[in-house]
Formats: sequence, C-alpha cells, structure tokens
Amino acid sequence: MVFGRSPAVRSGDYLEGMLNDYLGGKNKLKPNKSSSARVVTALTCLQFFFAVYATFLLFYMSPAIDLRTKPDFTWATRIADQWKQLIITPHVFSRYQEASSLIGAEIPPTTPSLVCEHEKIDFLQKKSNDVQMIKLKTELYKEVLDFQSRTVGTETLSELMAMKSKWDLRGPNRPKITVILNHFKRKTLCSQLDTLLQQTLPFHHVWVLSFGSPNELSLKRIVESYNDTRISFISSSYDFKYYGRFQIALQTEADLVYILDDDMIPGKKMLQILAHVVGTEKYKNSVLGSIGRILPFRQKDFTFPSYRKFRSKEAGLYLPDPAYNITVDQIVQVDFLSSSWFLSAELVKALFIETPFTFATGEDLHLSYQLQKYRNAGSFVLPVDPKDKETWGDSEHRLAYVSETTVIFKDIVQVRDDQWWKALSTGYLTRWAAMYPQKIDALFYAHSVDEVKTLAPLLEKFRSTVGKKAYIAVSGSNFCPCEDAATALNWPKFVCKERRFKIFDMAVGALSGISKSEVPVLQAVYSSMKGLIKIHNPSVVITVDDIDPNVRKALKMASDTNSNGTILVLLPRPSVPRVLWMADLRSTALPNWNRMRLSVNIITQNRAHSLKRLLKSLSTAYYLGDEISISFNVDSRVDEATIRLINSFDWPHGPKTLRRRIIQGGLVRAVSESWYPSSDDDYGLLLEDDIEVSPYYYLWIKYALLVYHYDPQVSLPELSSISLYTPRLVEVVKERPKWNATDFFKRIHPNTPYLHQLPCSWGAVFFPKHWREFYAYMNMRFTENAKENPVQIPKSRTNGWQASWKKFLIDMMYLRGYVSLYPNFPNQASFSTNHMEPGAHISATDNVVKHDKRDFEVPLLKEDFRPLLPGGKFPPASRLPSLNLFNQPLSLKGLKAAGAKLGQDVLRCDNATEIVMVDHETGLPHHCSKF
Repeated sequence: MVFGRSPAVRSGDYLEGMLNDYLGGKNKLKPNKSSSARVVTALTCLQFFFAVYATFLLFYMSPAIDLRTKPDFTWATRIADQWKQLIITPHVFSRYQEASSLIGAEIPPTTPSLVCEHEKIDFLQKKSNDVQMIKLKTELYKEVLDFQSRTVGTETLSELMAMKSKWDLRGPNRPKITVILNHFKRKTLCSQLDTLLQQTLPFHHVWVLSFGSPNELSLKRIVESYNDTRISFISSSYDFKYYGRFQIALQTEADLVYILDDDMIPGKKMLQILAHVVGTEKYKNSVLGSIGRILPFRQKDFTFPSYRKFRSKEAGLYLPDPAYNITVDQIVQVDFLSSSWFLSAELVKALFIETPFTFATGEDLHLSYQLQKYRNAGSFVLPVDPKDKETWGDSEHRLAYVSETTVIFKDIVQVRDDQWWKALSTGYLTRWAAMYPQKIDALFYAHSVDEVKTLAPLLEKFRSTVGKKAYIAVSGSNFCPCEDAATALNWPKFVCKERRFKIFDMAVGALSGISKSEVPVLQAVYSSMKGLIKIHNPSVVITVDDIDPNVRKALKMASDTNSNGTILVLLPRPSVPRVLWMADLRSTALPNWNRMRLSVNIITQNRAHSLKRLLKSLSTAYYLGDEISISFNVDSRVDEATIRLINSFDWPHGPKTLRRRIIQGGLVRAVSESWYPSSDDDYGLLLEDDIEVSPYYYLWIKYALLVYHYDPQVSLPELSSISLYTPRLVEVVKERPKWNATDFFKRIHPNTPYLHQLPCSWGAVFFPKHWREFYAYMNMRFTENAKENPVQIPKSRTNGWQASWKKFLIDMMYLRGYVSLYPNFPNQASFSTNHMEPGAHISATDNVVKHDKRDFEVPLLKEDFRPLLPGGKFPPASRLPSLNLFNQPLSLKGLKAAGAKLGQDVLRCDNATEIVMVDHETGLPHHCSKF
C-alpha cells in the first residue's frame, strides 16, 4: 500500500515506524534470534551494495575520466534511486519479504515512447485565393531574385553543395555543432530530438532550454528518457524569453551553433547542408536559416508601410510562403531570419553589442541587424530540394506558418514595426535599400541640441531648395534626444516616429550606456553613419568643426567607406549662415568641397604700413575651416620693419613661409616667381602689399570654383583665373575710358558676373594648369626689350608695356582665348581694392601715365554677396556674358578666333580655326587643335 506522508513526519520517524511494524507494531514483541539474524543480514547486504555503488560513482565522476567512453552503470543508478525512495518516500510495506524482494529486481527504464508527446496539427496549410496578392508577392520575389542574381548570385542547393567547403562529414575537418532547442509549451521536443539523432552529420551537443515553462518537469523527463550524454537539459524558473538562448550560446565551445524554435523540425540532412554552406568562402560570414523576411519597401508617398500591411507589395515578403506558392529553390538574402539560425559561434557575440530595442520580441531582427552593422554578415534562407524533405529545415511548415492572413497581436506588430524602422534609420541596409540606393545632397550630423541649432539654417536652405534632398542624423539618447532636436528645428515631434526619411535618431546610448570610454561612442557613430551613408549616398556629410574629436573621427571613417565619394565637411559655427549658397551647388560639385587648396602669395618690399593693412584684412576674412597657406615674397632690399612685421604675424589657417631674394630681381620676377602649383588642385592668390581684401573674398573664390570648375557637368576650360576686383577703366585702350559693368550688363542682369579676356593684377586667383602654361610661355617670350616681343595685339596699349609680367599673360590669354571671371556689384563694390600707393609702376619716374586714385580704389563688400547675384546664386556657365580685351561683347569661340587670326603664338598653326594646345602637366606647347 502507498500512503501520503505528512510533511511533519521525518525520515528517521519513518524508518523507526517501518521497523516497529515489522516487529509487531504497538505490541513491541521481542524478536526471536532467527528474526534478528535476518534483519542483520539484510542490513549488511544493503550496506555492501551502497559501498560498491559509491566506489563506482566516485571513480567515474572524476574529472580525469572521459565520460563519453564510460560503461553503462545506469542499472546501479536505478537501484540507488529505488533505495532512496525506500528511505525518503513514504512507501510502507506490510511484509519484510516485499521490501527485500526489490533489492535484486530489474526496474523498467523510462523510454521516449513512455514520456513523449507529439503536436497535433488539425488544420491544413493555408492557401490564398487572392489573385492580386499572389501577383504582388510573386512579382516582388522575382524582383528580389533578379537583383541578387546580378550582385551576389543565387545558387541552387546542388550548386551550393558542389562548392568547396572547409567542413566535411568525416575526418579531422568535421565541425562541432551545438544545437540549442528552446521550449515553452509546444509538444515537439521528441520530434526534434529524433530527427537530430538521425542527422547525416552528427551534432556535438544538444542543449534543451526551459525558461519559465509550465512544462519544465515533462521536458526534463523527455531529455532524461533519451539517456544520451550529449543531450543536456537547462532550466530556470525565470523566463529569459527570446534572448536567453543566445546568451546560453555564448558558452559553447563548438565551432557552429544551430538555434531552433520549438516549431522547427529539420530534415535529417540539415546539419550537413548548413555546415557545408557556412564552410564555403562565400558564405562563411553569414547566418543561415530556413525562414526569413524581407522588410517593407518605400511607397509612392515616400513612407514605409507596416510589414503586416495587407494587399501591398511594399509590405515585403515572408519566405517561403506557401500561402502564395512561393518556395525557395535558390539561396536568397533576407533582412532577417525567423525560427532557426545557423552561424559561427563567434558571430553570436554580435547580438549583444547594442542594447536591444526591446527584450519582449524581435531577437530575430536584432541579430541580423547587428551582424550586418558590426560584422558585415548577411542573412540567407537556404534553398531546398522539393522532392527530398530531408533537405528541409522546416519539414512541417504549418507549425511555424505566419502570413498576412494570420491574426497576431496588434501591439506586437507595432513594436516590431518600430524596431525595424529604428534599425533602418540607424544604418540597417535592408533589401530595399540595397536594391534602390538613394542619392541625396547632404546628410547633417549633430551630436548635441546646440549643434542642431547651429546647423539649422543650412539644413533648412537645403530642404527648401527645389531639387535638393537633405536629412539630419542626431546622436539620440542623452546626448541629443530626437524630440529635442525636432523642437530646435521647429519640426513637430512626431517626425521622430513616422516612417519617413527626415531625421535619424541613432540612439548612441544603446551602445555607450554609462560608459566613460570614448570607444563605444566612436563605434556607435561610425557603424550607424556608415550604414546611413551607404543607403543614402550623400554628396557631403556636414557637421560643425568643433564637434567631439572622437565623433569627428567616426564621421571621417564612415565617409571614407563610401565608394561613391561622400566627403566630410566641417564648418566653423560662425560660417554656417554665410555658406547657404552651398545648397545651390549641384550634387556632382559638392564632393569636391575639400579638394581645392588656396595659397595666398604676398609680394612686398618696403611698405610695412601697407602690408599691415593687407594682413589685417586677410585675418578677418571667412575661411570655412579650410587650410590656407600664406607666403611672403620679398626682394633683397627689404627693410627691417617689413621683416619684423612678417615674423610677428600669426596665421592660424595654415603654414606661413618667407622667401627672400639674395639679388634684387624686380617686380616681374617677384610676382611671376612668387608661386608655382604643386598639384592640379593648388590655386594661387597673388597680392601686392597695397591691396586690401573683403571678408568675403575667400567665399567668392570657393563658390566660383565649385560652380564653374569643380562641377563635372560644367565645361569651361577657357576659365584661367578668378578676379577679386572690378575695374573702372578700359586700361588697354589708349584713352583709358571709364567703364561700369553694372550699367553695361543691365539688360541681362545688373549684377551678373562676367568673363573677361583681361587678367587682373590687383587681386586674382590663378588656376594651376594655366599658370604652368604661362610659365612656359613667358620663358619662351621674355626679353628685357619689349620691342623684341613679336606679339602685337591690334590697337592694344600692352604692345608697348615693358617690365610687366601682366603683358605676357595678356598676350597668352589673347592668343589662346582664355578668360577670367569678374565680380559685378552695385557701385563696383569688389572683394579687393587697390590703394594705388607709390611703387614700381605707380608714381614711378619712368611712367608717363598719371593715375587718379578714384579710378582704381573701389569699395569692399562688407556683407553677404549672394543675395545680389541673379536669382541669389551664380548663373549657369552658359549664361555668363563674355568680353574681349577691349570690353566688347564677344563669344568664347569669337575670342579664340581672334587669337588664331593673329597667328603669333610660340607654335605656328596654319589653319585659322586652330589654336595652340599644351601639356597641362608641364605647361609646354604640344600641338595645334581646332576649336
């Protein structure tokens, strides 16, 4: 008989009661001698059996013993369990003979057939009869495969198995695989264990997990019933939900990990297929599975739908999807895998780099997102052989089936929608993003709300300019909350939640947390920005130049990874309102923002007061954070005051150099030898010391170069220099008549910039290729006697000029049809002015020409020039008016024709439609070419 034991009854009381019952119960009769001997004999035998069992147990539990090779002593364990029950569990036997008979009895083992339960599937596979949906899903799937076939390839199962792999079925290269099964309520454990035990490639270990499951005891009995030391049971009363199994996976010493939901019953060849594919060179850095999802595509209104949206092609794909007859017969890359994951044990670590968006769901998406973001690893659904179910990773799809027709909790859908949108907006390159790379003009980055406010005017200018696209990424979390950034931009806070590209909250705190180290911040910013740049391909990434150095480093690294030429622009905060014209540049010109290098080259002698005025104006100009070198070129007779001024001058924008001649060279050599380009992006600004510049002079130069020289869509090879000065006289005509560009061009636009064949010597930037050309030309034509120069431009005063480097430059520009770009603003305000102080030419004793200072000194622009331009920006190159040497309108082709007609170049071109072409690397004349 079996009785229930009261908790108050101790084991000692129970033994005592059992013995009393044997001896006669309450009567306590004195036992006879034979009875006592039998009891002693029984106890002695019991003690012997326990001693033998303990010896074996201690020996085979020693760490030095290989448990996988030990003999089967389960019979001893079963006997010990029976005696344990005899001592602890309240089984009371009426006769001693019944108890003693159990000692040698064979106890039937627990087998899977006794404890296993199986899932009953009482519904048919769902099939859609919605013709429109079938068409939408099929077309999208074909579109995905077509793209993948053009990029990474789409191998069939047989093609995958034919690829070379580092893993094999037998021998030294057989991989160790840990299989992790996570169970809660479903009755599929036995089916999973049965198929795993029959795999063509044996597993190394199987870990069965039970976290907070009400079926923990039955799951444990099932594991024990298989009596296989490779299969372990791990349980906890706390529910670690979906991430717990991946945390456990971190502990494996195996090469590969196969994590399965309780609804996945893999075919018997699955481990072999998975190990072979992940062992190939192509897919070694991948996570493989049998079910996956492709996230939503952007809709026509530029928003992204829910992944559960019905009757929408843009809602993405579930693969395979029997409802729409979509099977996977070629390997297909997906945005994330569901229900099973096969990957290198090393890759599992990536899941925990960032704090998950939520622990309630979404571990599948988070894994693929983190693997791509930090390990550049793709997620792939393996193909199957439809005729061989043993190649399927999901042999009973009805267990795992979820489709658009399946009803799931609405709040879970919302959480998962928020999660994948958060991933996409922090650099997750989804299939849509890979298939449809975007092209925007600018991506702004702000690490603090204050930086958002600083960048706001330029961002708004980009966004309000027709044809321009610009977004902003913010660090998020405690650094710069998205809602605060939206408020600073005067945007509604819901922009942080809507699934539309506008502002990206990178949630840097998800990685850095409370860490005081700069490394997590650098890693988070770099990884997210790298993805965002790859998705949107901005021409420029714009931020402030005083941003945190580690963030700057991360932004630079992320920009450099883009093969499409994204560059990082660091703007000083005061300069931001002054570069709004940046939004007017073509996206093809913007990537050249940092290419140009300007060197300021000052020619000075003994005018320290004039030099001081020039240096003051240069120091107060806006340089946009660019590096600007400055050089001082002095002749041998320079005075002490000038040298001391140069030495004491502080130039924070770049290197400062001083070049001093030993032998007096004169103005021709001083100017022409003051600068020589070191590259095709090196530009020289030549300034004599009686020049003064506007604070906006560098903005004018940079803007003009980007519009007319660095835009691949613009062809203006005739442009050889950019003038800072607007002339008031036609200086090459004998009478030197006065001239006003504003009045001259009022029919076109009073303030239009224009092209002029006359180079400027009172503040101009010269182009490197043309300056090399000028050097070679001047070397071939320079003589002390101007009359020996054979070039005679009809009716030009320059024919009689002597000791002038400018004369030779005018000759070359006239013969080859080159022009300079000139400013044109009200009252002839300019970016430089000439104070006409006595020097080599002005007031020289041998110069018969009298100079009126009022004809040369012009006002300097002290405010932003952009609103004065036609339409507030530079006009297209094709609309720039052009003038010949004598201020007469003439087309660029007409200018070349005039030079060709003169026919006095260093090479003789017989055809009147040809001009001299040069080797731009050396500047030497090369051949004649038609224009």
